[in-house]
Amino acid sequence: MNKLKSLSLGALLLLTMNLAAQNPNFYIYLCFGQSNMEGQGAIEEQDKTVDSRFLTFQAIDCPNLNRVKGKWYTAVPPTCQCNSKLSPVDYFGRTMVERLPDSITVGIINVAIGGCDIRLFDKDIYQNFDSTYNQSWFTSKVAAYAGNPYKYLIDLARQAQKDGVIKGILLHQGETNTGQVEWLSYVKKIYHDMLKDLSLNPQSVPLLAGEVLTAEGNCCSAMNKIIDQLPDSVHTAYVISSLGCPAQDQAHFNSEGYRMLGKRYALQMLKLMGYHIEDKMQ
Repeated sequence: MNKLKSLSLGALLLLTMNLAAQNPNFYIYLCFGQSNMEGQGAIEEQDKTVDSRFLTFQAIDCPNLNRVKGKWYTAVPPTCQCNSKLSPVDYFGRTMVERLPDSITVGIINVAIGGCDIRLFDKDIYQNFDSTYNQSWFTSKVAAYAGNPYKYLIDLARQAQKDGVIKGILLHQGETNTGQVEWLSYVKKIYHDMLKDLSLNPQSVPLLAGEVLTAEGNCCSAMNKIIDQLPDSVHTAYVISSLGCPAQDQAHFNSEGYRMLGKRYALQMLKLMGYHIEDKMQ
């Protein structure tokens, strides 16, 4: 009897320790997509000062940044790969901590692959899309995520859930799938797979999907007509407008464009959390 009592007390203590380790005031956001989510904007001086309440969960070892996989760091860009640049995620997090109470910390996990088809994140068929571009710049990025970006992101998310609570999923992807109406069903499956694999409630974990460039002369703005239909397929999805966000080339925003888009992601998330937001679209 004493042995059973001891075991029960031990199990209770372990459970209590695990619950205590998870901070309900630590809000975590999963981010995935292709090159614009990676970040292609020049990191300028104004981007290098970051509130310590905005953290990034390092996805891969980056000796050049003195960061190792699976640890939290202040989210000084780059926040995706070792040599990526400014991303919408950077100003999503900054805006969140500016508007949220001081008791709240915001963390992001960013797994993105430039040029990828959205189906690279489909856990059932990803192997059909791991060499969409059979060139080292692409295949090396997939390899950095152990060849399976979806599983890699989920594994990181499970680890991060020990520290905080996943509050949302951010997507920026579509250029490679321009014109494919099926993109809507592809995204729906991936989102629901994420919810199921991480035991998340869609009502508590919305999906925010950003439009691709709308600037004149770009490659892929036709995709926005499809992206804009996502809430019809996924009722907990919200589209983030890219209208007026400046570009640096035919496919990518410039630094100011990323700042604007990132802030819009944040303002939408804050509205969903019940915060009164008066900002007009910037």
